[in-house]
Amino acid sequence: MRYTLLLHYPEMDPASLGALAMAEGQRAFSEYASALQQAGVLVSAEVLQPSSETMTLTLVDDSPHLATGPFASAKDHLGGIVVIDVPDLDAALDWGKSAPALAWGAVEVRPGALFTVDGAWRPNT
Repeated sequence: MRYTLLLHYPEMDPASLGALAMAEGQRAFSEYASALQQAGVLVSAEVLQPSSETMTLTLVDDSPHLATGPFASAKDHLGGIVVIDVPDLDAALDWGKSAPALAWGAVEVRPGALFTVDGAWRPNT
């Protein structure tokens, strides 16, 4: 079963974070990705650009409306995602508990409903 780990944490630029903390964060994420890969559960993972780079599309009077910035304004932002394929929720929660981002914010564990393979939608079972 596929689960997406949504990583929420405060945004900090490299200058305010500091070189040592930045290196430690990169090391922690590299080790986490390696552990997921070695366990054979990693489907994909991405650390996202800052929310200042975000463009949000919504429909206004049936026409696409483009706004700069994230959809929701919050103290913590969606900073990355990890998609894993594990047997059950307990396994997904275990991987969520070991996500480095948990030290800085929240890790939302959400089961997938459908996913695509070669252009065909498949149920997440």
